[in-house]
Amino acid sequence: MDANELLKKIRKIEIKTKGLSQNIFAGEYHSAFKGRGMTFSEVREYQYGDDIRDIDWNVTARHNRPYVKVYEEEREMTVMLLVDVSGSRNFGAMGEQKRLMIAEIAATLAFSAIQNNDKIGMIFFSDHVEKFIPPKKGRRHILFLIRELLDFTPEHTGTDISLALRYMTDALKKRCTTFLISDFIDSGDYYRALSIANNKHDVTAIQVYDRRDAQLPDVGLMRVQDLETGALRWVNTTSGRVRKAFNKWWYERQQVMTDRFNRCGVDYASIATDEDYVKSLMGLFKKRGVR
Repeated sequence: MDANELLKKIRKIEIKTKGLSQNIFAGEYHSAFKGRGMTFSEVREYQYGDDIRDIDWNVTARHNRPYVKVYEEEREMTVMLLVDVSGSRNFGAMGEQKRLMIAEIAATLAFSAIQNNDKIGMIFFSDHVEKFIPPKKGRRHILFLIRELLDFTPEHTGTDISLALRYMTDALKKRCTTFLISDFIDSGDYYRALSIANNKHDVTAIQVYDRRDAQLPDVGLMRVQDLETGALRWVNTTSGRVRKAFNKWWYERQQVMTDRFNRCGVDYASIATDEDYVKSLMGLFKKRGVR
């Protein structure tokens, strides 16, 4: 992708996703993803109705009248985006390529974070950790992230979600809000890594998939390629048995994924590339906001 084309795509995504984060997601994001807790602000004289548990006994003793500690919510968070850059993200049959929707969703979350005065960082992963971008604030940083989302070329094509989660857990010492964005086409078992990561951080999973990932069309003999391994195979899609077996494979994979999320207490959304992701993200934010 040449520089002019890249700049046009960055600008297009900035306009769309920044508008969404300001006009649609602002309130839902703020209520769904809260700060790290309450921090001490000041002391003041006791007033009727104050909780006696907030009395500062040291100050009270010095002034010979009761004083209470005042706290305020610590809103600033660190947000990390774990973005799948494996070979399968380049597939797109029913909608746009998965990689483009992943980029838009990640950019929308990034702008939502910065509107909330949060720091935002990113980890690109395949079956290796491809790149770590430390959390920062500012529009320039967001535009850098968008550029990387659109133009980053990974060195590997496989998928290892467990590795990415372990890397984040080890790299980030303080609790952060994490969005794991992937098609979750991973033959490995990432349950333990997900459980550990969600105990330390606040993990939300977003699956982006193409409907042809889930169902084969009846188009006769078709040559298909695994984008992660490069393997080629001829598939007779006319066969009802073949299509049924493929559908069963996808259904069972989805059941395993959903079970892992539920057992780990991870909120998630599953979004097809030919649908509007805004509705799914709004539903996810509202679900978290009412908990």
